[in-house]
Amino acid sequence: MTRRAILIHPDPRLKKVCDPVTAVDDAVRALADDMLETMYDAPGIGLAAPQVGVTKRMLVMDCVKDAAETPRPMVLINPEITWSSEGLNSYEEGCLSIPDQYASVTRPAEVEIAWLGLDGKRHSERFEGLWATCVQHEIDHLNGKLFIDYLGALKRQMITRKMEKLKREMART
Repeated sequence: MTRRAILIHPDPRLKKVCDPVTAVDDAVRALADDMLETMYDAPGIGLAAPQVGVTKRMLVMDCVKDAAETPRPMVLINPEITWSSEGLNSYEEGCLSIPDQYASVTRPAEVEIAWLGLDGKRHSERFEGLWATCVQHEIDHLNGKLFIDYLGALKRQMITRKMEKLKREMART
């Protein structure tokens, strides 16, 4: 397993619509391992492949935050939302590609997701609460959308300028 560098916004690779994964092979399994290690190390609760520079429809997540609970790492390949509730939930979202920036985003409170697992089989599950927010946030990444795209233009521009400054500072070190 290898920790991968997380792309920081703005980066054109974060705005691309990702290609479907065509086969669950050793390369995909290795990417999943790398992504989980990268996510846990960050630390974060979700990570999409484009955030590590891979434009494939794959994400990892684990919303278990309590150290006393058993972690639940999940790998979703070619995930799709098959149902979403009319009820909404607002959550203060952040993103590993937009460090230290948070904003309230409103999304469906519950979603049903279908995906391909590392076992090559189709899976489906209904998510609610933080899990629902996380999976929708990560699927947005696969469609070239960031949580700041839900914000007003002024707030989005302010965050983008902060990220450009951060990238300049990181390049100098």
